Amino acid sequence: MLNVPSQSFPAPSSQQRVASGGRSKVPLKQGRSLMDWIRLTESGKDLTGLKGKLIDVTEEELKKHNKKDDCWICIRGYVYNVSPYMEYHPGGEDTLMSAAGSDGTDLFNQIHPWVNYESMLKVCLVGRMAVKPTVSKDYREEKKVLNGMLPKSQVTDILAKEGPSSPSYDWFQTESLVTIVIYTKQKDINLDSVIVDHQDDSFRAETIIKDYSYLIHLGLSHEIQEDFSVRVVENVGKIEIVLKKKENTFWKCLGHSLENHNSFIPKKDAGLYYRRCRLISKEDVTHDTKLFCLMLPPSTHLQVPIGQHVYLKLTITGTEIVKPYTPVFDSLLSEFQEPVLCNSKYIYFLIKIYPAGLFTPELDHLQIGDYISISSPEGNFKKSQIEELEDLFLLAAGTGFTPMVKILNYALTNIPSLRKVKLMFFNKTEDDIIWRSQVEKLTFKDKRFDIEFILSAPTSEWNGKRGYISPALLSEFLKRSSDKSKVLICICGPTPFTEQGIRLLHDLNFSKDEIHSFTA
Repeated sequence: MLNVPSQSFPAPSSQQRVASGGRSKVPLKQGRSLMDWIRLTESGKDLTGLKGKLIDVTEEELKKHNKKDDCWICIRGYVYNVSPYMEYHPGGEDTLMSAAGSDGTDLFNQIHPWVNYESMLKVCLVGRMAVKPTVSKDYREEKKVLNGMLPKSQVTDILAKEGPSSPSYDWFQTESLVTIVIYTKQKDINLDSVIVDHQDDSFRAETIIKDYSYLIHLGLSHEIQEDFSVRVVENVGKIEIVLKKKENTFWKCLGHSLENHNSFIPKKDAGLYYRRCRLISKEDVTHDTKLFCLMLPPSTHLQVPIGQHVYLKLTITGTEIVKPYTPVFDSLLSEFQEPVLCNSKYIYFLIKIYPAGLFTPELDHLQIGDYISISSPEGNFKKSQIEELEDLFLLAAGTGFTPMVKILNYALTNIPSLRKVKLMFFNKTEDDIIWRSQVEKLTFKDKRFDIEFILSAPTSEWNGKRGYISPALLSEFLKRSSDKSKVLICICGPTPFTEQGIRLLHDLNFSKDEIHSFTA
């Protein structure tokens, strides 16, 4: 939800009221109060004239919009169409017109620097000021801050031509809060798109935009409390990170830049960032597989998107060892109840323990309260792959079941076009089947879902299918609900299983776009 100021904002004792005490106010017409403005902004009316589009605004374009009924103003690098706001402005139309068609940042800072303008004018946002290319190092140093925003690096300029538009950020404060606002210029941003870590003196906010990483990395100028909140305004692609000050003092600046601050690079070049997580519990699921529960640090916001994995890192005999694992829920069935808790501080993993292995025995030896490092998410699975899907087939072997858990949840609860979901689950014996009873109960809970267990070394009492992945099994299993139905097949398991499965699927004339394999 947007942080819309109330009528009592700012507080009577705030510095904003002190600073603005000498500013003259103009009587407003009836129906032009702050609450009337808020109602107008929430009405859905297009107040920019651009039908929701965000554009880069040149200085030449800005100068053209200098009339009362067509008034654009730049504040801290962002351009707003303030024409609809003219009659609602307590300081009068003349004040706004004095900055018409120009950069009003200095005027804004002089009159009311504490005002939450980006919330007040959120639906009037036209776009970002276009930064002109500089011609010399000296000139860059002189103009390193333009309209309150850092200019893009040469690397970012090149990437922007090839990938998504370069994001940017701004910040504002009240007596007790500091809000960092990230403008992504994308409309498919959600809470799992942003990862926030505050450790010691380092504040780090990474936003994943398509296949790119935008990083804010700062040493904050003042101390903050452990807890903070993250909000996303999806229809405009805006992220708000609200920090709580430890002391209610005025910050002259947000902080100083740390490594790769304000960078926008391909995600594959960004590297992995780890945070230490505490082991909360571990419980047996099968004879050799356990459910581990880890708790994120209190100053971390991290939600692993469906179909993506993280790396767990342990130091074993002086060497750092990392292994990829896909998070699951604490239970398959509990997550099919609305609403799903999306801001949990806990991450769950189903992990098979290999007694002769290097990593998993050490993991199993961890005591409750011990720590293990977890990376930021990785993976190339996109939710868009299952949007408007009609048939979803899941091929899993052993713990290759783990990425299927969240995919099952998302597909069955969010894809109305879905007609059929089938899981073919390969294991050695009945005792190896993870969450068997829960999977079977799900078939009764949702009639679109069906399960087929395949065992390679069953007992004589087993009445189900036997064997390994094969053309015969797949051709019988992979039946579309209609000849032209939109289908996706997900496959995960040991490398030989996955590679063989992909070959067989191609032989059955499934296209590359209809197959997604999970590998790390």
